[in-house]
Amino acid sequence: MAVDRVNAVLSGMTPEEIIRWAVSLSGRVITTTTFGDNSAPLIHMVKQVCPEMKYLWVDSGYNTPATYRYAHKLIDDMGLDIDIYCPLITAARQNMLLKGIPSVDEPLHEEFTRQVKLEPFQRAFDTLKPDIWITGIRKEETEHRSELGVISYSKQGVLKVAPLFYWTEAQLVTYRTKHDLPNESNYYDPTKAEANRECGLHFEI
Repeated sequence: MAVDRVNAVLSGMTPEEIIRWAVSLSGRVITTTTFGDNSAPLIHMVKQVCPEMKYLWVDSGYNTPATYRYAHKLIDDMGLDIDIYCPLITAARQNMLLKGIPSVDEPLHEEFTRQVKLEPFQRAFDTLKPDIWITGIRKEETEHRSELGVISYSKQGVLKVAPLFYWTEAQLVTYRTKHDLPNESNYYDPTKAEANRECGLHFEI
């Protein structure tokens, strides 16, 4: 697929049109979510376009109680067909072994990230074998993401499609308000530590 040419076309489409394009392609499509801040708009859009979509949530085990309540509300209210993958080690045991969450400048942080996020994601992808991965990444979030486009390829050759790539935070809030969608801003990702930092997922998977 000619990525630059396709991105030029998709950049002029609405998120819903991009989702329709993605599901029209040949191959297995999944949508991933963190159930973080403003996750509901993408889930809602995908659900409207493709009610039978498979969703994937990798639960690090470090989410806040509010995030878990939010996740299960969306799962129940929208009737999501979702697979949930967790680390092979519990958060409590991990905290004991590492004496808490390693800071990003500690050598152990890389291994921590591998255990709580990258390994479960890889295990999920090995099982689900997606050809197309609908993701909520947006251009304004990080420097790395600003260099991508609506579509890109993962390290392992999966076509990543980001319907909300050019949307701003304000547009997400407007959509969420219009459709009376819940939100959870108290989201915590221990592998990122900072909002504008990559956790490594979009480099390794």
